[in-house]
Amino acid sequence: MSKKAVRVLLSTFVIGGALTMLLYTTVSEGAQYYKHVDEVSSNPQAWYGKKLQLHGYVVDKSIKRRPDSLDYQFDIQNNGKVIKASYTGVVPDTFKDGSEVVLKGHLDASGFAVEPDGVLAKCPSKYVADKPGQASQPTQ
Repeated sequence: MSKKAVRVLLSTFVIGGALTMLLYTTVSEGAQYYKHVDEVSSNPQAWYGKKLQLHGYVVDKSIKRRPDSLDYQFDIQNNGKVIKASYTGVVPDTFKDGSEVVLKGHLDASGFAVEPDGVLAKCPSKYVADKPGQASQPTQ
């Protein structure tokens, strides 16, 4: 093999290795599983300690807030399966009984511990469909 071919091969190997390392470190830091409550509750021990985005619906009348604090405890359910969740922080305006939520955090024996700013309450369908040539109007 000529010197030029060796240099090209070595350069390709170094650049490929650097890109692989960059991709691995980027993905491993932010990787989270996206699961529904019923998927996780079928075998909760398998999910203990793993970073999760947990999707479900807030159980009606389950939201409890400790007085004079931002500590919340509530239940989240999907397809009849329920997991207890706890969160400390400001919740979105759309967070209420029955709302669809995605929680970021991890599962342990006491329930789902939501990380700071880890509550995403999906917006209900509060806008009516457009008619051709008209803008959407909020419902009341």
